[in-house]
Amino acid sequence: MADRRLQVFHAVAKQRSFTRAAEALFMTQPAVTFQIRQLEEQYRTRLFERRTGDVALTPAGELVFSYAERILALNDELDTRLAELSGEVSGQLLIGASTTIGETLLPQLLGEFDALYPRVRARLIVGNSETIASRVAERTVDIGAIDVESALPGLDSTACGEEELIVICAPDHPLAKSSRVSPRTLVGYEYISREPGSGTRACIEAYFRESRFSVEDLKTQMELGSPESLKRVVASGLGFGIVARAACEIECRLGTLVAIQLNPVLRRRLFLIQSADRFRSRLVTTFFEFARRRLGEMQS
Repeated sequence: MADRRLQVFHAVAKQRSFTRAAEALFMTQPAVTFQIRQLEEQYRTRLFERRTGDVALTPAGELVFSYAERILALNDELDTRLAELSGEVSGQLLIGASTTIGETLLPQLLGEFDALYPRVRARLIVGNSETIASRVAERTVDIGAIDVESALPGLDSTACGEEELIVICAPDHPLAKSSRVSPRTLVGYEYISREPGSGTRACIEAYFRESRFSVEDLKTQMELGSPESLKRVVASGLGFGIVARAACEIECRLGTLVAIQLNPVLRRRLFLIQSADRFRSRLVTTFFEFARRRLGEMQS
């Protein structure tokens, strides 16, 4: 096991923030600060310059960071190689998923994986696609499942399926009687949007640009951080939304929402992402191949 202080230092350096590092490590900020103070006392030098809004590495911090990257990577590889001597797929697996994938596809997939590999302890973190990509790049998550291709450097991205996005509205909304609807028509109605950083939002923005419109043309009423909150607001009649078809199947069956296909149809690819330079254990490789196959099957 690598020195916990080195792990905390690495997270702070990557996040450029004590607060964000604490969130990524599931620690309190005072605990993170204490670990960094201990490390600075051990090396008898300051490792970070505290600035308004963020922190920066000192020259000594840059040196420690270069060694920490290698030490932590070697420690991961050692732990994995020792575990694999048993011949079993086992250990802890930290998975990140966009909110849509985490709420609609991952629960079934993780249940199936657990049945095949009961000695694996999987933990799921849900956030928007931008957040999950950042965590994979920072090595605080083993594998990410997101709904937009990330532009972050240092990531390997593999397409693993696709899904349709549709318009949803309340049953008494003027759009509710439509079977298909175009971007031009939508511009005239109040819109409930996902938040910046959402893969769904990025996909919708690209769709409108390709249709020679802009999301700025929409009458955006509010921006919400999850499909669940968006669906509740749309069901109240405040406007229409655009979500993955799988995300609203229950509400449409119950009659609380109406689903309308976009014209032209809007489909997006799903991606599995990994750090390009991180050692990939047998466990990570096994889950990656399983998830790639099952996500493709679920959307076929």
